[in-house]
Amino acid sequence: MAESTEPLLKRKVYFDGCPGCKQDRRKEASSGIPYKEFFYVWIITLCTALPISSLFPFIYFMIRDLHVAEREEDIGFYAGFVGASFMFGRALTSLFWGVVADRYGRKPVILLGIFSVTIFNTLFGLSTSYWMAITTRLLLGSLNEVCRQEHQSLGLSLVTTAWGIGLIIGPALGGFFAQPAEKYPEIFSQDSLFGRFPYFLPCLFISLFAVCVLIGSLWLPETLHKHDSNKMGETTIEDVETPYSSDSKGHTDKDEESDTQPKANLFKNWPLMSSVIVYCIFSLHDMAYTEIFSLWAVSDKSYGGLSFSSQDVGEVLAISGFGLLVFQILLYPRIEKLLGPVSSLRVASVLTIPVLAAYPFMSKLSGLQLTLIVNCASLLKNVLSVIIVIGFFILQNNAVSQEQRGAANGIAMTAMSLFKAIAPAAGGAIFSWAQKRQHASFLPGDQMVFFILNVVELMGLLLSFKPFLIQPSK
Repeated sequence: MAESTEPLLKRKVYFDGCPGCKQDRRKEASSGIPYKEFFYVWIITLCTALPISSLFPFIYFMIRDLHVAEREEDIGFYAGFVGASFMFGRALTSLFWGVVADRYGRKPVILLGIFSVTIFNTLFGLSTSYWMAITTRLLLGSLNEVCRQEHQSLGLSLVTTAWGIGLIIGPALGGFFAQPAEKYPEIFSQDSLFGRFPYFLPCLFISLFAVCVLIGSLWLPETLHKHDSNKMGETTIEDVETPYSSDSKGHTDKDEESDTQPKANLFKNWPLMSSVIVYCIFSLHDMAYTEIFSLWAVSDKSYGGLSFSSQDVGEVLAISGFGLLVFQILLYPRIEKLLGPVSSLRVASVLTIPVLAAYPFMSKLSGLQLTLIVNCASLLKNVLSVIIVIGFFILQNNAVSQEQRGAANGIAMTAMSLFKAIAPAAGGAIFSWAQKRQHASFLPGDQMVFFILNVVELMGLLLSFKPFLIQPSK
């Protein structure tokens, strides 16, 4: 059939019955912010964040009560493997879920992930043995995979904001509602369900929230395009701008080019892979810090800790999370606009090192002074971490095309989860080892722990420069 050689308006093809085309048409018809879709992103990300962050205030006491550690100094070692099991499960399946999402749709993957929170997080709270705790966390991580919608600025802000709120609510739930029979004996008796399972109540709250999110997500719009581009009879044509030649059915040269051109090999995309590798180093550091901070805070001062209760740890983490949320909303956009994502994350990495170096000396403080210093240090550390995380999100987002972002996210999540699986186990083992060397001549006790964390941070900082890290071309 003859083709017109005159420049025409580029015609975008929409396929009847395709959920992705339906969503694209909605975007074309509306120039405003998609509040409904952003709300789905927000609550789903929050649902994912809560099971991770709620664990840390009480994991030390949970391991103690399961009687798996022979000595107090060994609790951190066993706690590390419980923290690692979630991320190890995610590392095993993240790439698989990314491919499934790209092939069969984002919505079924999201629904399955939320359903897993409801089931396995509940079972974790009912754990009666160490191996039951590890198994339920492993299964939770294997299925708890959220395929996020990719939006460069507001979408990423919503995702990280949801994580920030998760850092407030999760530790607060874990800190205030773990061991309720001990903290609130006038409400919960030792013979009640929550007395027999002292760590079930915070998990129950999260599971109930997950049920609500699961029901709401049934109306989540699908964004995956499901159609055969050769079936032109099933299409509807909409005009947009930019000249292209077109045949009589509206099939443009640009459409043919995108249909026949094979997708690029993501593993050969060095801007993507270099950002993933460096992000993994920082993820290792952040997850190890999160595990170590809670263990260090609740350990006795005779071992260099702070002698905090689970409620004290929950309060510190919740305050840090709230401050982090305020920072993300009010300050980070200005910092990113001024410095850019790469310079921002480098500055944050440099500032992290002296902050961590000061942690071991906080055990010499007490009272209000200790509370203020710990809260300020925890808030600053989390703020610096989120600057790094958002910077790498933006780099990874810019390194791939829209149709490959699901697979790219799967690669990044798999690699990141593997490092985050190693981090708690390694952090717990290092913490237990450091507890046994309180009188060493070189970096005694917890000084060694935070020194090793700084070595990892420095490694990530060095790799964030050329020639290793390559920024994607605009």
